[in-house]
Amino acid sequence: MFVRLIIPLIIFLSAYSVQAITFRSSIDDAKWDLEASKFSCRLSQLIPSFGSAVFEHEAGESVRFILKPTENVHFEDGAKLVAEASPWQPGIAPRFIGSLKAEEGTGYLNVKPVHAKNMLAALYKGMMPTFTSNQWYGTEESLRVSVSAVNFQSAYSDYVGCTEGLLPVNYRQVARTAILFPSSQWRLSDASRERLDMIALYVKNDDSVKAIYVDGHSDSMGRRLMNRDMSKRRAEEVTAYLISLGLDPNAITTRYHGERYPVVENNTKANRDRNRRVTIRLERD
Repeated sequence: MFVRLIIPLIIFLSAYSVQAITFRSSIDDAKWDLEASKFSCRLSQLIPSFGSAVFEHEAGESVRFILKPTENVHFEDGAKLVAEASPWQPGIAPRFIGSLKAEEGTGYLNVKPVHAKNMLAALYKGMMPTFTSNQWYGTEESLRVSVSAVNFQSAYSDYVGCTEGLLPVNYRQVARTAILFPSSQWRLSDASRERLDMIALYVKNDDSVKAIYVDGHSDSMGRRLMNRDMSKRRAEEVTAYLISLGLDPNAITTRYHGERYPVVENNTKANRDRNRRVTIRLERD
């Protein structure tokens, strides 16, 4: 069955590559550029007369790939993604990776992490991830855009070194956090401490974070004054722990609100569990 499927694919791609308008870097011009930081690793290749190919691994996320044409008209009907043999690999069969739709407005092709990983594996083997479309600029000409594997292995080694130094979380993952508490409790659990550890680690590495807001809340069970006092204890417990981790006390604003601002109605146990919380909000410049 596999042979019956792969042979037509090879024949189709061979004919397709002869007739299609093709964009890719030449062996002499192919170059990989790495932008590295604690927050992201960005490995990119310029595709002459077309645009750029970008692998991006953000802290706390999986690697993703974006094909960025300079014009948004190339893949209006979507694209197929196939790993093809490079010119120096005669006889190696192509491998289908997936189908894609272009991003509305930009025309970018955003590749899912699982397919981006397949692309990295193909490049490491010397193959070319290739995007194909049946129409180019709305004409009857077909289109092929290939990412060159030239010099990839050495660039990949540097890329892996960058990913090993990434923070475990990114800003989006820690900018808004809720720490939940059992009824009548204000002490931090081990899981809550681990979450706060991540927040503190991020803040100490991102100089653009200038303010931290800690807000304590309670459910509506019991007296209002007691609930306000409980929310105060919870907020102060979180603030004290963040300061113990080395965060600047002057950057932290601690507030407490009792039962005044529930996220859901206090009409079920599950809802009350959600309302007993301290929220931590980070603000950048």
